[in-house]
Amino acid sequence: AGGGSPPRKEAAMPAAPIPPIEGKTTVNIPVEQAFAVFTESFTAWWPHQYHIGSSDVAEVILESHEGGRWYERGVDGTECDWGRVLAWEPPTRVLFTWQIGGNWQFDPDPAHASEIEVRFHADGPTQTTVEVEHRYFERLIGGEGIHSAIRSGGGWPALLDSYARMVKDQTGTDQTGTDTA
Repeated sequence: AGGGSPPRKEAAMPAAPIPPIEGKTTVNIPVEQAFAVFTESFTAWWPHQYHIGSSDVAEVILESHEGGRWYERGVDGTECDWGRVLAWEPPTRVLFTWQIGGNWQFDPDPAHASEIEVRFHADGPTQTTVEVEHRYFERLIGGEGIHSAIRSGGGWPALLDSYARMVKDQTGTDQTGTDTA
């Protein structure tokens, strides 16, 4: 008989890190207002073609507390979860999960969640820089596909452009610029 050693079991390798997607914009409103517009008016600036429900989007909601839901409500009244609020620190920071896997369905397992951190920096009494980092795509099942889809759609820089345009439309102020970080 062969005197070889028994086959070794390989430990499951953690997924290779996938780079975060970042974005930054500056708006000409106070930091408190910038935070409120971003978090309370998701429906007004989030492009409604980006949804996972079977019906068109009526509204996108980010509940204003730690543990709150981030979800869409369809025109037919159905709701589809997107994630959860991990930190709610007005007016400087909000952190929430993205729990939509490569199959474009909500994954309730928090171990399969990427994170979106949004920071609001007062540049003066009437100017705020908003920075977004969407990270930990490797936690998602199908994270490479999600990362590619978000990047090909313009990613967070494009979403922040939409936010900055909405701020301008609501307040009559012009944004000073959006760029990638």
